[in-house]
Amino acid sequence: MKSERKAPAPTDELDTAPDTASPAYATQHPLTRAFDSFASLVTRWAGSPMGFCLAVATVAAWVVTGPLFRYSDGWQLVINTGTTIVTFLMVFLIQQSQNKDSVAMHLKLNELLSSHRAADNHLIGIEDATEEELRRLAAAYLRLSTKNPNEDDIVQAAADVKACGEERAGA
Repeated sequence: MKSERKAPAPTDELDTAPDTASPAYATQHPLTRAFDSFASLVTRWAGSPMGFCLAVATVAAWVVTGPLFRYSDGWQLVINTGTTIVTFLMVFLIQQSQNKDSVAMHLKLNELLSSHRAADNHLIGIEDATEEELRRLAAAYLRLSTKNPNEDDIVQAAADVKACGEERAGA
């Protein structure tokens, strides 16, 4: 049986974190690994009591120096510029950590789905589905969640789930 080669995901071309269903997700550039390590370290430290204490100490030092600089525009500009730069950079570091946590969660859920015989394996990797596919799946599961779904609801929901899985596999 000849294996089909899957086309690269759109995010693979951007050299960013590829879709989790993409073969490129398993390989990683050394610079990406370094950024991931740095982002993990910084976000863990920033969320620690020591990070908070440093932020409070910085603001306190700024407040205390107010009279020394006569509460000038330059004095105010220091805290405004500093907080803007830190906030701007932290957005990217926190997003990297959130992306990593999200991928880990999806992989754990995929493992649970794949290990459970009664589970529908078509849902593995569903996080990379389009908005329309997700809406169709949500409607299918909503039909199943009614107190007494009839046979037609069950058959239609199963067909929708299978169709979404096949569309993603064929894409």
